[in-house]
Formats: sequence, C-alpha cells, structure tokens
Amino acid sequence: MPRVILSHSLHKDLAIALTECSHDKIFVLTDTNTRQLCWPLLSGHPGLRDAHLITIPATDANKNIDTLTQVWGELGDNGATRHSCLICLGGGMVTDLGGFAAATFKRGINYINIPTTLLAMVDASVGGKTGINFRGLKNEVGAFADSECVIIHTPFLSTLDSDNLRSGYAEMLKHGLISDNDTWASLLNFDIFHPDLARLQQMVGQSVAVKERIVADDPHENGIRKALNLGHTIGHAFESWALRSGQPILHGFAVAYGLVSELYLSSVLTGFPTDKMRATVAFIHQHYGTLPITCDDYPTLIELMTHDKKNRAGIINFTLLGDIGDIRINQTATTRDIEEALDFFRESF
Repeated sequence: MPRVILSHSLHKDLAIALTECSHDKIFVLTDTNTRQLCWPLLSGHPGLRDAHLITIPATDANKNIDTLTQVWGELGDNGATRHSCLICLGGGMVTDLGGFAAATFKRGINYINIPTTLLAMVDASVGGKTGINFRGLKNEVGAFADSECVIIHTPFLSTLDSDNLRSGYAEMLKHGLISDNDTWASLLNFDIFHPDLARLQQMVGQSVAVKERIVADDPHENGIRKALNLGHTIGHAFESWALRSGQPILHGFAVAYGLVSELYLSSVLTGFPTDKMRATVAFIHQHYGTLPITCDDYPTLIELMTHDKKNRAGIINFTLLGDIGDIRINQTATTRDIEEALDFFRESF
C-alpha cells in the first residue's frame, strides 16, 4: 500500500515524496484542464525545475489506447528510464491512465499520484487500480500497480465545478453505505451544493480511510475488496451506455444511479431496510437528476453488465447490503430482478 498524505503543505509534502522515491528524471502528467488550473501551484517547486511536462486531452472519452500511446511516446522520446518517476497530477482519468502508463513503460517505473478532483481523492488515486477504457467498456484493460505515494491536497477542490464535486461525493456516499450508520447519515446531511471545504477535508480523510482498510485486507480483489463495487455493476453499464449514446456522464453520477438500482436489489434480495434505501434514493434524486433510459435499453444494459470484471462464468456478480455496513459480496440476480431494479430506477425519478 502506498503512503497516503493528507497534505497541508503541498510543496513540503511533495519534496518529501520525491526524496523517498528515487529517480533519475521526473515527468509530470497533466490533462489540458489541470495544466491550466493546477500545474501553476506546483511549477515553481525546486524539485520539478527540470521535470518534463506531458499534457493529454481532458475527459474520460480520452482514457484510451491512443492517449496511452502518446504518454509512452513522450516518455521514450524524452529519455525516461526504468529509474524515472511519473507524477500524475489530475483527476481519475489522469491517475488511471498515468498509473497504467507507469506500470507498463519499461515493465514498470515509479509514480506518484496528486489527485485534483474529489473523485480521484477518495477513489481513483488510492488502491492501485490503473487502466484505460477499451471498445466502449470502462477500465477494460489495466493492471494493479501501486503508486509510491498519494498526496491529497483538498484546496484543489476550489477549482472544481458543482458537477465534479458531486461526482466524487457519490463515491463517498458509497463508502458511507459500506461503513456505518453515523458516516452514512452525516453524508446525507452535508450540503454538497454549498460545501464547507474544511469539513469536507475531514470527510475526505474518513472516506479514504474506509477504502484503505478494505484494500489492505484484499489488494487484488479476491474477496472483501468487492465491497467497493457497490453501485458499480449497474453504474458502469449506465456509464458505458451513455458513452455509446454520445452523451457521456461523469463516473460518480453513474455510480449514484447504480446505487439506486443496487439498493433496490439489496432490499429485495438481502433485506436492506426500505427506509434507508428511500432516504438514500431521495438524496440521489435531489442531487444527481436522472438518466433517460427506457425499457428498450434493458437488453443493452444487461449485456454491458456481463462484461463486469467481477463476473465468473458469465454470471453477473453484485455487491449488495443487508444493512449499512453489512456487506454481501458475490450476490447474483435473475434477469427479471435486474429489470425490476431498472424499473425502480426509472420510477424513482
């Protein structure tokens, strides 16, 4: 597990991380957004004076083999060796793709994650999952490869718009659901439209701690780490459907929609309390809107679910809940159950 630093001094903590991560050359990966908004906070750092900056197109639509090839090419063209270090400065797209580039270039170089979005802070940058989208499927190609260090500096959140804040918050809500009643309730009562950033920093620390505990127990997702898949089996299908439809949605919005359907399955199949399901669904309805699927889309959505990496022998695998914190991994559902969960999603909004 990499060291996760909740940073109050970005320059100081980066200096320490670079000292601990031996390197001959430093490369910094940004996208077009983080180069403009976040790189200026680091560009004057003495340890980065000779760093080579690589900038890729923003948005998840560019988390693909062409962009990965660009990063590999710039590393090679600018003298990267097996002893170089890549700093991934950006949201989940940058940390996922950059981590995969680092894991595969010359069979692996060191990398440091500095997440700049709430989603990346609480999810993408922690846990060692790297990868790219492929043939319209989310994170279809990738590798488990831990960064050397994750530096979480919440002042970056002031650069985010409301949609991206809410996107990350959906993963925090998932962490609350798999954690305990107090954490879940506090998340439902937080004003994400007018966030108190100091309070949010504390909540980010709590959320990261939930993920760290689970990943430490199961680094390669053979068992309890599947708890982190809550909302994702159906959520990834929603996300891929939207991408194919030419109207991509943010990952966290897809997860929020997936939580609605999978909490319904939990209530029907594993006894999740109806009042807690409805309270969570009401929060999601208020903060995330909806997705314009129809019953005609069900076959496509179910086909997309069959590609989930947690499946075995073609059987769709769900993480469900018996209650807040009562995690039930490796659950299955009939096609009719899934269709009813999709009906519930549509009817709830």
